[in-house]
Amino acid sequence: MLNSNTTDINSPSTFILLGIPGLEAAHIWISIPFCVMYTIALLGNFTVLFIVKREQSLHEPMYYFLCMLSVTDLILSTSTLPKTLSIFWFNSREINFNACLTQMFFLHCFLSIESGIFVAMAFDRYVAICDPLRHSTILTNTVVVKIILAVVLCNGILVLPTPFLARWWPYCRTNIIPHTHCEYIAVVKLACGDIRVSSYYGLSVVILVIGMDVFLIVVSYTQIVRAILRLPTKDARLKTFGTCGSHLCVILAFYSPALFTFLTHRFGHNVPLPFHILIANVYLLVPPMLNPIIYGVRTRQIRDRLLQLFNHKMT
Repeated sequence: MLNSNTTDINSPSTFILLGIPGLEAAHIWISIPFCVMYTIALLGNFTVLFIVKREQSLHEPMYYFLCMLSVTDLILSTSTLPKTLSIFWFNSREINFNACLTQMFFLHCFLSIESGIFVAMAFDRYVAICDPLRHSTILTNTVVVKIILAVVLCNGILVLPTPFLARWWPYCRTNIIPHTHCEYIAVVKLACGDIRVSSYYGLSVVILVIGMDVFLIVVSYTQIVRAILRLPTKDARLKTFGTCGSHLCVILAFYSPALFTFLTHRFGHNVPLPFHILIANVYLLVPPMLNPIIYGVRTRQIRDRLLQLFNHKMT
């Protein structure tokens, strides 16, 4: 282990993750809800993937995007939580420098990809409601694959420089990260020298990705609301808007803690560090846990297929 007080750490071989500083005595207790949420996220997302694969009637654009969302949630939660639990349970705080940078890339890359998937799902809802007769011709399987590839490649390219920027700096202060995982700014702050380039790039990516995605989602739903308000009856308006309910719920579950985490990290200097780290972890666990539950409860096709599977096993 490297000496954390040294002033000549130019290329550390390992970092030390502290977990949640100030709450070390409660790590075991905190790990219980974390582990439960992670287990629910794994079971829920694998169940969605299984049901969509088995049910031929679900082979539609909306469910393809939902499968991509489930894959993203699985990668996102798995990239951080196993290490977090090893810190809580076994006090295994060391993480290899390259492993730290890899975790950093996967974390930020798939957060960006998840945001992009929400835009794709909003576009699907827009076409389904505003131009339903052409939905199958506009969103063909080929178009869906192209959209998914565009989301993955664009966000991957945007996030790719972050681990290289983090590797670029010499680390001559400390190798201790006061966090449960290798979050980009938490790592870069340990570097010596002027890190404004890294800081500004990270901020620019967040503003570009989240800002553009939220803007496109708002534009899509503005058009959707206009189309719904033109429907002749109240029942028709409620039924049509209900088809967007699941998507709106997962959007709120994702962007609300994301906005809070971003604002407190950049401007909430008076927010206690343990609280900030807890929220950052909740942000990575709650959406992957809630997304399959929300879609399972609110989407009749998935709910019915799941009930059929349970009834089949019981008989």
